[in-house]
Amino acid sequence: MSDLPMPPVGQPGVPGPGQPITLRVGMGGQAATGSLFERIGGAPTFDRLVRRFYDGVQTDDVIWPMYPQEDLEGAISRLSLFLQQYWGGPGTYSQERGHPRLRMRHQPFRITPEARERWLHHMHDAVESLGLAPMDEAELWGYLDRAAHAMTNAFD
Repeated sequence: MSDLPMPPVGQPGVPGPGQPITLRVGMGGQAATGSLFERIGGAPTFDRLVRRFYDGVQTDDVIWPMYPQEDLEGAISRLSLFLQQYWGGPGTYSQERGHPRLRMRHQPFRITPEARERWLHHMHDAVESLGLAPMDEAELWGYLDRAAHAMTNAFD
């Protein structure tokens, strides 16, 4: 047991036994409720994320050749719409393209561990550029990291 004194139960902000607690985004911030889509600002935030990501991708000689340079705006739109839908936004991605089937859609591309790490590098820069609350950033980043690892399909 700790020798630190416990705050008295029943004071404001100190839940008593069996009382619910409220998770907050940041120190004293808003309650962490609703979808990530809503909490981080909706479509405009995802659009900023994806545009920042592609700014980095365009400078990368390892992964840029995998992207549709003749349809960059289409690629930006598709990734933004996918992420919006995944995180609780509108279902526009599925309405326009059907089920995401990420592994199937990425199968034509040789995604090595090096390519994955380059993708993660640019996406991490984009996520950090948003200035999200730590809990929201961790939730978003956790998914992106797992998804990138799942897309890896070449190990030689």
